[in-house]
Amino acid sequence: MLAHERHERLLARLAAEGTVRVGELAAELDVSEMTVRRDIRALADAGLVRRVHGGAAPARPTALEPTFTAKTSHARAAKTAIARAAADLVGPGASVALSAGTTTHLCALELAARARTDLTVVTNSPPVAEAFGNAPGERPEVVLTGGTLTPSRALVGPLAVAALATLRVDVLLLGVHGLDADAGLTTPNLLEAETDRALVASAGRVVVVTDSSAWGNVGLGRFGGLDDVDVVVTDDALPAHARTALDDAGVRVVLVPTPTEPR
Repeated sequence: MLAHERHERLLARLAAEGTVRVGELAAELDVSEMTVRRDIRALADAGLVRRVHGGAAPARPTALEPTFTAKTSHARAAKTAIARAAADLVGPGASVALSAGTTTHLCALELAARARTDLTVVTNSPPVAEAFGNAPGERPEVVLTGGTLTPSRALVGPLAVAALATLRVDVLLLGVHGLDADAGLTTPNLLEAETDRALVASAGRVVVVTDSSAWGNVGLGRFGGLDDVDVVVTDDALPAHARTALDDAGVRVVLVPTPTEPR
């Protein structure tokens, strides 16, 4: 495959998923990771992408919102490990909110598999609600907000915000598109940012669940800072400077080993 063809594939992946990882792209293109890094460097020099730890992100804050399906396969092994660790943080009898997203969906599947019928669940994600609804046997109480459905299968807008304004939950498991020392918590969708802001405001404790590729991403809609976060559960590929920034902000970081992605 010629260099320009690889560049087009890389940019297409960015458009669909928001970030790309060197290892995943090398496997997809059947080239070495060194070749992918050279491609990323060339595109970064041209101002088309931004180099981040382990891969690439859009060059500028973006309003592009990856679909739920597009994000499902991205870093799935890492997200599954993160979901297991996050489920351990949900105490007995807790009221727990789960935002929309593929990682929070995996958290829901993990909690459902553990038969956590003692929970009260609040979510703006139909897939999260479905994960509990499909669990065998007795199920926890699930409150699904109303709203307008986004490409990432989140219910957002005034109906969702109004529903969340009346609620108070013990813990929020929050997925993010972007996590950054300066920009804080961001998403490409402005209405989703408003709804995520309401989720954060409803929670006694905020637990961000995301793979490490989210660090350094900046979406168009900001809905919080690092000081709004109590815990970040992520994989151990998170760069050292990110760990320092989170520690300086008083955020507890739970690192799970980075699983080997299947090729």
